[in-house]
Amino acid sequence: MDISAISSLNDSIGISGEKKRQVTSNNTEAFSSLLNSAISMYSEADQLQKNAETAELNFAMGYSNNTHDLAQAQRKASIALQYTVKVTNGFLDAYNDIMNIQL
Repeated sequence: MDISAISSLNDSIGISGEKKRQVTSNNTEAFSSLLNSAISMYSEADQLQKNAETAELNFAMGYSNNTHDLAQAQRKASIALQYTVKVTNGFLDAYNDIMNIQL
C-alpha cells in the first residue's frame, strides 16, 4: 500500500495543520460550552427540587395552606428532573456511539 498517495490527499484538499487545530479548538469550545450548560441545568434542577421540598415542609407545618403553590413547585421539580435525565441519557448514548467507532 502506498502511503504517500494518502498524505498528498491533504494537500489536494487544502487541509493545513492550522486549519486542523482551528477545527479541533472550535469543537473543544463547543463541547465545553455544552458541558457547562448541562452542569448549570443540573444545579437548576437541584434548586427546583429544594424549593419543592421547602414548599412541602411549609405546607406540612401549617405555614402555608396554598395547595396550588405546592403542586406547582412539585411539578416544576418533576419536569426539571425528567428533562435532566433525558439529557444525561443523550450524553451517554453519544458517548457510547463515539466509543463504538472503530478506527
